[in-house]
Amino acid sequence: MTITGFDHQRVTVADGVRLNVAVGGSGRPVVLLHGFPQTHLMWRHVAADLAADHTVICPDLRGYGDSDKPADGPYDKRTMAADVVALARGLGFDRFALAGHDRGALVAIRAGLDHPDVITHLASLDVLPTLDMWEVMRGRSAAVGFHLYLMAQAPDLPEQLIGAAPDAFFGHFLDSWTTDPGAIPADVRAAYLAASRAAVPSIVADYRASATTDVEHDEADRAAGNRLRMPVTVLQQDWGAALGFDAEGLWRQWADDLVHNTVTCGHFMAEEAPADVVKALRDLLAR
Repeated sequence: MTITGFDHQRVTVADGVRLNVAVGGSGRPVVLLHGFPQTHLMWRHVAADLAADHTVICPDLRGYGDSDKPADGPYDKRTMAADVVALARGLGFDRFALAGHDRGALVAIRAGLDHPDVITHLASLDVLPTLDMWEVMRGRSAAVGFHLYLMAQAPDLPEQLIGAAPDAFFGHFLDSWTTDPGAIPADVRAAYLAASRAAVPSIVADYRASATTDVEHDEADRAAGNRLRMPVTVLQQDWGAALGFDAEGLWRQWADDLVHNTVTCGHFMAEEAPADVVKALRDLLAR
């Protein structure tokens, strides 16, 4: 499946790693990074709107979709952020706005911290920075993030468990994290399952990095006072209040120029509430 009206190509971003990317429109560049367990297809509604006056770049992340999945990785967010910067440069853009959802948002945050002169604007959809995520998950409320703990385990066990029933595992999130089942129609759901089924080792490696290397990178940034310098917009479900922490307060530790909005929909907001996401992104780009 494709985003209607977009061209698809494969771009080399590192030795032996090419990303599958959909590109459409013209104008100031905006890169959109997908989440779990999805591909670039999750941006199909938002991308079509933004392409009216922007060059919109929608890659599959390293290890996901039709992008390369190096067996030895690495899958830390610093490496994946460098992929995105290399991708944009390969398409002719030295600076760009960046929005990410879920896993893609973690890559976007790392890109903003590591490449502040490249990222002009940053949007994060429904995630906390990695360090904060691990710090707030505790007690019975942490059950909602059981997959984080499962995929943080040493190699082989999570891969075998998930690989034994991949459709049940990935389908659980597609079904339980949405409040509007029609937002992910059957053909799109099937495409997500097929892509995830073929990427179990790399998806697990991505999550495992978030329990190890990614935390170390965040800790180093916090100790050094490194912050996001560009305008930042955060869209989040009301799970901060539900789980007993101040999500906006946590985000303000990372960004001064911050707009933090709570949205009323499920996790897959670019598919459930694309008009709200488009408005938020257009407002961000105007800052």
